[in-house]
Amino acid sequence: MREFNLLVATQRGREDDCMSELWYLLREVGDEKALYDRTGIPGLIIVKSSLNPFEAVRRLRELAEERPWEFRYVLKVTPIEIVVPTDLEKIREAVKDLLGKIAPNETFRVTVNKRATTLSSREVIEAAASVVDRKVDLKNPDKIVQIEILGEVTGVSVLSPLDILSIAKIKENFIRKLRQ
Repeated sequence: MREFNLLVATQRGREDDCMSELWYLLREVGDEKALYDRTGIPGLIIVKSSLNPFEAVRRLRELAEERPWEFRYVLKVTPIEIVVPTDLEKIREAVKDLLGKIAPNETFRVTVNKRATTLSSREVIEAAASVVDRKVDLKNPDKIVQIEILGEVTGVSVLSPLDILSIAKIKENFIRKLRQ
């Protein structure tokens, strides 16, 4: 399966446990048709959700905020909008296709997570940023051009900072609220 719209991080060696947990969690939030697969990269799972990936993350966030301890193996969920072959020109085209999601007055940052590739982060960032004529803000951007390289395929998204679901942060906030 090389078509996916969610990238999920787990502990290395826990990919099967993570896929089982995702099967349960996504059914809880209304996605009974999701498909799951390994990436061949330790600690990463790809999912083809029948939901819009942003909606899937939003629903999973709500569930995690209510019942954070049901998330034992899922560590992080990133929505993916476009999957392309790992090629600088294809990545540039994908970013160009998503450019409308960054308003002219908004700032952006390019974040690259690369695995199993010889491309350098610098050349990927330069290729992606070359088509975005907006102001750069590395510390507090309005939007993040997220590029996830998984060997021969690359997932590209334009995200707001809250579009990535971090279970660790939710659990920290949950504990903080309990202590107040």
